[in-house]
Amino acid sequence: MFCCRNVNEVAVDRIAFLFPGQGSQAPGMGKDFSREYADSVRRYYTSADEILGLPLSRLCFEGSEEELRDTAVTQPGVFLTSLAVSAVLREHGVCPQVVAGHSLGEYTAMVSAGVLAWEDALRLVRRRGELMAGISRRTPGRMAAVLGLPAERVRDLCEESSRSTGESVAVANYNAPMQTVVSGTVAGVNAITVAARAAGATHVAELKVSAPFHSPLMKEIEAEFAVYLDAVPFSSPSLPVIANATATYVQSGDDARQLLMNQLSSPVHWSQTLELLVREDVDALVEVGPGRVLTNISRGSASQVPAMAVGTVRQLHQALARLTAARV
Repeated sequence: MFCCRNVNEVAVDRIAFLFPGQGSQAPGMGKDFSREYADSVRRYYTSADEILGLPLSRLCFEGSEEELRDTAVTQPGVFLTSLAVSAVLREHGVCPQVVAGHSLGEYTAMVSAGVLAWEDALRLVRRRGELMAGISRRTPGRMAAVLGLPAERVRDLCEESSRSTGESVAVANYNAPMQTVVSGTVAGVNAITVAARAAGATHVAELKVSAPFHSPLMKEIEAEFAVYLDAVPFSSPSLPVIANATATYVQSGDDARQLLMNQLSSPVHWSQTLELLVREDVDALVEVGPGRVLTNISRGSASQVPAMAVGTVRQLHQALARLTAARV
């Protein structure tokens, strides 16, 4: 167990690990950890290459931005990198008391909480990515982040746009009170983009993903993915893990299995997840994996809790310096 008495003069007794999802990928992710912590990290990448029959380590370390946009590559790549970084943090004595993951990151959270074996989670993530990529080929989709409008207003605009255009568009991520991600067909997201700007959104940005995640368009793969979920053993959580679909704690292995299936077409309730962590008196939020999307969201909507990203070795050392300032 890891415990610190202060982070920037804030008492730290409970650390939450937050695991990022697709969109956080970047060329070279995990490469510096593989170089500096080879004994700890390379076994994950080597095993993953063998399990998937895919040069995932090369794609993570050397792949181009375009190669990493392929959903079937991105999802296992982000998952694996987050897993490796988590292992290094634990070796430094930094262990979470609660975990949560954004979309794809929920699988890393489940592994961290002992719900899934990492090898099983890797296979599920790969299959999930393949099925989602298939949706994108059949029905090209988009996702966009809408800033500056309340989530309820964005939800209403999605419903109005769907009715008026006949296109599918819905809220995919409740990231923060004034940051909502929408998902749907290309025409549907284009329509909501126009409507949101007209309604006063301060910014609308297309996300670097290749499928309409967490939208009704994903329902068609639920039954097929459920077969893969049913073939994998799930255990009860060994530490608290928060589900995307409900922003509540996972109660059992069966509960986790059902929630991961629901997650395909349900919105990610990340804003509510952060609210729960604040209510539960979590003292530090550590984003574990590539990028800093979750750190930026946390600093905007849960600013009372120190947040830090650990996606590079440099960031690891910075986080360790903060978290061990008054270690006991």
